[in-house]
Amino acid sequence: MTDDRSTSLLYTEVEQELRAAVRDLLADKSTPADVLARAEAAAGGAAPYDAELWKALARDIGAAGLLVPEELGGAGASAREAAVVLEELGRSVAAVPFLSSAVLATRALMAAGGDVAAGLLERLSSGEVTAALAVSAATSPYGPKGPAVTLGADGRVSGTVTGVIGAEVADVLLVPALAASDGSLALCAVDAGEDAGVAAVTSLDLTRPVATVTFASAPARVVARRTGTWAPGVREALATGAGLLASEQLGVAEWCLDTTVAYVRERRQFARPVGSFQAVKHRLADLWLEVVGARAAARNAAALLADPRRGEEAASAVAVAQAYCGAVAVHAAEECVQLHGGIGMTWEHPAHLYLKRAKADQIILGTPGDHREAVAVLADLPGPAPVP
Repeated sequence: MTDDRSTSLLYTEVEQELRAAVRDLLADKSTPADVLARAEAAAGGAAPYDAELWKALARDIGAAGLLVPEELGGAGASAREAAVVLEELGRSVAAVPFLSSAVLATRALMAAGGDVAAGLLERLSSGEVTAALAVSAATSPYGPKGPAVTLGADGRVSGTVTGVIGAEVADVLLVPALAASDGSLALCAVDAGEDAGVAAVTSLDLTRPVATVTFASAPARVVARRTGTWAPGVREALATGAGLLASEQLGVAEWCLDTTVAYVRERRQFARPVGSFQAVKHRLADLWLEVVGARAAARNAAALLADPRRGEEAASAVAVAQAYCGAVAVHAAEECVQLHGGIGMTWEHPAHLYLKRAKADQIILGTPGDHREAVAVLADLPGPAPVP
């Protein structure tokens, strides 16, 4: 019998309770003013991530172990619950490594399996450590790229990976590597710190920085190894991450829409609210329809990812969600900036943080074009005829 949760896009009571807990925490510790102040401090060289907020989210609410099985100390929840957390994090653009650690790294370890993975998952679920998957954030789940890191016969890894998210705050780096001895692909665990050089680079999204990670003969533990085109767990992590990223994009779009509607109700021009002008009404009505569609696409992707028996359907749902939700989030953020008028164009208002998060999210874990191509392949749709 099919799990009812995977056939309904409605939020369950448990999901609503989780949302309330996360939203209350963010309202207390991560207001727009707080995020804006942290972003400005990060631009001046301060730590980009909010360690206290992550501690509360990871340990007090248990978000760090949502996807980890109960036997390993986690909550044994599914992609649906993780999606709810990402919706709320999108609404606040909170600077925490939930996507990089609790989704990407955790999913890679679960897919790879083995004793090393189990040990790391126990530590991740407790919030004791944070991990990051050392692949470029721009990597598509559809087109494998050869690992930029080499695993030597001495069990050490060497190489450089660019565009990694979550590396600055990670205690453990999960590194896809090419074994020099036999050409197999391995997922390796490397302790951060002296064993890995992490250099932050300029990021469009001030609330989710990226880094270049360099390994110079760093000691590594092999989590799993296999032959093929993907290192163990990497493709599964990227696909799950892409599907759940749609929920974060939904959260960004919802905040932008709600905030803009509230503003145009209060802002007056020519002795009447700006929102009473028909042109503004039409723009926001069109945006509302887009956000509703994004919610359906994101929820469908999360629901199908939660059911391991529906792999092909989930792949299609992920591709559809990412092909659609990224553009909706960007449009919502652009409308938010424009309809806030002069204040929307300045750093005094947090709208620019949402626009930057939306634009950055649109190009990580595959571009909308990558996902549209995947939809065409999965649906067996013929491409355009070649131009003679």
